[in-house]
Amino acid sequence: MPYSTLPAAGVTPADTEPLARRTSLRLSATLLLAGQLLYIAITQFHTGGDANDHHAVFAAYADSGMWTLVHLGQFAGMAILLAGLFALLFALDVRSGTARWAGRFGAASAAATLALYGVLQAVDGVALKQAVNAWASAPAPEKAARFASAEAVRWLEWGVRSYQNFALGLAVLLFAVAAARTAWIPRPVVHLMGLSGLSYLVQGWVVGSGGFSSTESIAIVLAFVLDVAWMSWLVAVAWRIRVPAAASPGR
Repeated sequence: MPYSTLPAAGVTPADTEPLARRTSLRLSATLLLAGQLLYIAITQFHTGGDANDHHAVFAAYADSGMWTLVHLGQFAGMAILLAGLFALLFALDVRSGTARWAGRFGAASAAATLALYGVLQAVDGVALKQAVNAWASAPAPEKAARFASAEAVRWLEWGVRSYQNFALGLAVLLFAVAAARTAWIPRPVVHLMGLSGLSYLVQGWVVGSGGFSSTESIAIVLAFVLDVAWMSWLVAVAWRIRVPAAASPGR
């Protein structure tokens, strides 16, 4: 008798849907929270200082021995977080209407975010580091020109960071719209996601108009708090989902 690919007796397609949803949601929630926590942890090792005092902060950057490692770690954290957003599209499993299109456009925006973040880390983690190193070691007659070059790279970083934040904020907002149409996602999770998305949009505007200011720092901390809150809640929801027991073959 040939091998059958049919479900076991007593198991229906309706029984397998909660199992697939639980698996997808657990993967998504775990990636989201792990990526965010890794990003926050790695960022604590980033060289500090007044980011808009370029003479002082460029000198600190030039002295940093962990610059490349920190930025690689940040990229890894962001990539894991965005993988969690992609997985959330399958966990929500919305097949029609506004929620379906919100999820798809959210996934597209997440892909754009990853691409922009790669460019950002190339500019910040590689180009800026080389520019400030060249300025710090340049002879006195070349200092002004080297400093101007480093500032140009810094301003390019502002621009890429601004659009990366816009793309990430839009992705989170669109996934919040999709989740809002899903009955088993608690409403407070959706609201926190929406606020998180808005905080990224604020960051994008602030960086694009004024650079790395104290206002942007407040928005970053707010986004971290909101993200950890809704991602932790989503993890709890994912691990509380129960799969209905299959009916016995004789019943």
